[in-house]
Amino acid sequence: MPAAESARSHASTVTSRRPLIAVLGANTVSIAGSSLTLIGVPWFVLQTTGSAARAGVVAFCATLPVIVAALIGGPVIDRIGRRRVSAVSDLVCGLSVGAIPLLHHAGVLEFWMLCALMALGGLVHTPGLTARGVLLPSLAEHAGTTLGRAASLYDAVSRGARMIGAAVAGVLIAAFGAETVLLLDAATFGVSALLVLAFLRGVPAAEPQRTGGRISFAGYRAEFAEGMAFLTRSRLLLGVTLMVMMTNGLDQGWSAVLLPVHGSADLGDATALGLLISLFGGFALLGALLYGVWGDRFPRRAVFAAAFLIGGAPRFVVAALTDTTLPLAVTMALAGLGVGMLNPILSTVMYERIPEELRSRVAGVTTAGCELTMPLGGLAAGLLVDGFGIGTALLVFGGTYLLVTLAPLVFPAWQDLDRPPQGKGADPGLSRTADSLRDSVPAGSPPRP
Repeated sequence: MPAAESARSHASTVTSRRPLIAVLGANTVSIAGSSLTLIGVPWFVLQTTGSAARAGVVAFCATLPVIVAALIGGPVIDRIGRRRVSAVSDLVCGLSVGAIPLLHHAGVLEFWMLCALMALGGLVHTPGLTARGVLLPSLAEHAGTTLGRAASLYDAVSRGARMIGAAVAGVLIAAFGAETVLLLDAATFGVSALLVLAFLRGVPAAEPQRTGGRISFAGYRAEFAEGMAFLTRSRLLLGVTLMVMMTNGLDQGWSAVLLPVHGSADLGDATALGLLISLFGGFALLGALLYGVWGDRFPRRAVFAAAFLIGGAPRFVVAALTDTTLPLAVTMALAGLGVGMLNPILSTVMYERIPEELRSRVAGVTTAGCELTMPLGGLAAGLLVDGFGIGTALLVFGGTYLLVTLAPLVFPAWQDLDRPPQGKGADPGLSRTADSLRDSVPAGSPPRP
């Protein structure tokens, strides 16, 4: 009899782990596909137009709708249900990406169509990531693991997926062209949607939340204001959002324009570009895993500041000063190691401080804030390259990055990274000023250096 009870207990444990494993798998497949687009679309634009400015315009169109989606996404995600939002997001993204090579093959693809399709994908992609990300605390509890370990695992598999996707993208572009990469990306979104639909059915946190009554503009405005108020009352949350807002814009310029142009002009082909991004992703995966094992032994603020300083400005400067792959490869490896430690810190602090009932709303506000400069980052990078050259653009972006990443060492609010919350949903930055009151956004969504 004890053996039978043990077997039933083990079966229950395995069953409770399936939703978390499904979300990890969906994120892995979807993000690996997005990595294909990360290289495939800029390379496709550079090959077909030869213009860095147009690559920047495409990046602008892809990221501008993300802000709108993030602003309205929080309350809508809860009403529709996180499982449904995630699946629909992936399906629409797959259709928008897959249409690009099909229209190009038919000879009817215009530049405005490419911009419109990228805008459609950007509009629906962030709500899907947010919907999966805000489920993490509930799924970790069901799986019987700690939130810190689940957050590290979530970020680690995401970065591993980027590493694999980037390497595959570079090889496929070199061998078959950018169109093949975009078709493969479309297929990955479909697989992700099927995983979420199949294995998150019946999970209470993934289903529609009916606590807020009927959907109305007044109700949405109240819920959005509630998420905004929670954010602005915390100096730590506000500081994180502002800092990551700047670095995300700079990173968007790097990934959408500066690195592809540097790879095309100086490094030779898409294979070198894919290997660099893969190397970055591989060491980021290692950094996330190392933090998951030993991170709790060190002060969060010190680790966070050092990781951002290593992972930010150096890659811009080295790319500006060299036209060979090896120095940049070493720099990208070190940058990835630092960057891999960032999201586990931010997501853990966030989940410690934001109550479950506010999680989607605050995540929507912080995601919108963190992504506010991303459209401008890609556009500015393209204009700088066309106007002043790739070297100058890289140095301008790198210098700005360095100044931004000094914030945790300068402003006192960042000391709250090392202070535990004063009870559930409490933020120590407020507890000192009002004897009362999490951090940014889920690990699979920005802040994402």
